Amino acid sequence: MERLIIRGGNQLHGEVSCSGAKNSGLPILAATILLDTPAKIGNLPHLQDITTMLELLNSMGASINFDESGYIEIDASNILLPEARYELVKTMRASILVMGPLVAKYGKAKISQPGGCNIGTRPIDFHLDGLEKMGAKIKSDSKYIYLDAGKLKPIDFNFPKISVTGTENLMMAAAIVEGKSILRNCAKEPEVVELANFLNNCGANIIGAGESTIEINGRASLKSTEWEVLFDRIEAGTYMVAGAITNGHVKINKIKPETIQIISSKLIEMGAIVKSGGDWVEVDATTTDLISKDISTEPFPGFPTDMQAQFMALNAISNGHSIIEETVFENRFQHVDELKKMGADISLEKNKASIKGVSNLFGAVVSASDLRASASLVLAGLVGKNRTQIEDIYHIDRGYECIEEKLTKLGAEIFREPAEY
Repeated sequence: MERLIIRGGNQLHGEVSCSGAKNSGLPILAATILLDTPAKIGNLPHLQDITTMLELLNSMGASINFDESGYIEIDASNILLPEARYELVKTMRASILVMGPLVAKYGKAKISQPGGCNIGTRPIDFHLDGLEKMGAKIKSDSKYIYLDAGKLKPIDFNFPKISVTGTENLMMAAAIVEGKSILRNCAKEPEVVELANFLNNCGANIIGAGESTIEINGRASLKSTEWEVLFDRIEAGTYMVAGAITNGHVKINKIKPETIQIISSKLIEMGAIVKSGGDWVEVDATTTDLISKDISTEPFPGFPTDMQAQFMALNAISNGHSIIEETVFENRFQHVDELKKMGADISLEKNKASIKGVSNLFGAVVSASDLRASASLVLAGLVGKNRTQIEDIYHIDRGYECIEEKLTKLGAEIFREPAEY
């Protein structure tokens, strides 16, 4: 086990490049199950969740090869064991994404009940309802979900609530179910669009990804392709906040500005100067005192729940009073108590956090409870007086590639050390 140590107070200046997006790489890796020939995937970030997904595919019989150019070749055309084992799935909720491809390609699947960050109930009922309507017979016990389908049929399915992984799972399954399937009330996230683009490049016929209704004209088989995963908009947003919270000037490269427009707009509203070009965005907060602003999380294109914790840290040292409302997950305020240890003035009432800006935060020993909560503690540590010690940083390693190296490059004093228990 390791911990992060941060000595706060340094303004951040310079440039940093985004890594590939975990939330794009994971469904694309799951989608390789659908292909009849090997695929080569590039720009995958070096993160624990990506490693876990590769181990999961390998455990089912897929062959994984790394080439010198940084691409990973995956041949999942002959899965021997369509099962997602507990010891792998327990650490990562996104492993549920293999369910749709497995049952569509092989007619059966055994999936362990999913794990991941403890940020509230994220039922997979929508995934199961859709697959059941496609013809799958589903049973479950306390540990596993069992699906048996034979051959699936196309569906017209309306999601009762927007679900990113639900949209991805059913879209992947329908891609090789002959006939027209229609999915309604779909997630519009860029990662959903990227998955559809990947599948279309493999020969699928998916229309409308990024809109509420997606039409899938199923194909009997899909071919191999070479693909680069898009860059991580949440990582970009986190470094944008890092620049703002330290009253610094930071440029983030390798990002599509249109995917983070809502983040840029909120920072501008708070008083930062934000500029962007074709594949970069720049945040300058060196000449302004930021003003705390209200936030309500929503599915894309609204404000992302994955940036809520980071903006709470920013609001905590900005001028004024603000309300952050979490509408996507009901248990995503676990970082509040840790931020309060550092001097933040935050009170909670149901799904709303009331934040009164303070002039200073102070270093403390804090513990990361989930991936984005850990990012908020890092950001708070960057401005906290004296020394901040962050425990349980395995959460950070699930979603941020080389975070201490990138922040050090920008001028932060941050390093990791072995944790002693």
